[in-house]
Amino acid sequence: MTYDFGLHFTQELGNRFGPDPDSWPATAERVTPFLAIVVDALGVDEGLRWFEAARKAHLRVTEAERDRSYNFGFAHYLDTATGAHEDVTLPVIAAFEALKAAYTVARHEDSTDVDVYFECAAQACSRLGAARRDRVQQLEQGRERRAAAAR
Repeated sequence: MTYDFGLHFTQELGNRFGPDPDSWPATAERVTPFLAIVVDALGVDEGLRWFEAARKAHLRVTEAERDRSYNFGFAHYLDTATGAHEDVTLPVIAAFEALKAAYTVARHEDSTDVDVYFECAAQACSRLGAARRDRVQQLEQGRERRAAAAR
């Protein structure tokens, strides 16, 4: 499926880091394709759920690091939060691996917390989902008006 995730994600990055992409963190350009894979593989609504799960997984990792407690790692926490192990399909595997890659890349940026990317991705999915629901509603209203006019 094709979505305008990249455009909406870029808008969210602009809201967060300012309008000049040259001032954005270096990792922003590198994580974008990975995050787009999630939405392409799973769709907007499921992508939103996965980005929220990724935020929770990252939080668990950072809490374990801060508390110096046992850390099962991002992949384990992501798997637990998404239930990916229960439905191993090609789209799920693609989304899972893409989120792991985005996480690894983003963690190399000292100035930006990876949570910012997941938050922006979730916001982009919210926008896309709302736009899609509005479009479906408009189409349904158009059909109803045509049906009423035909009577």
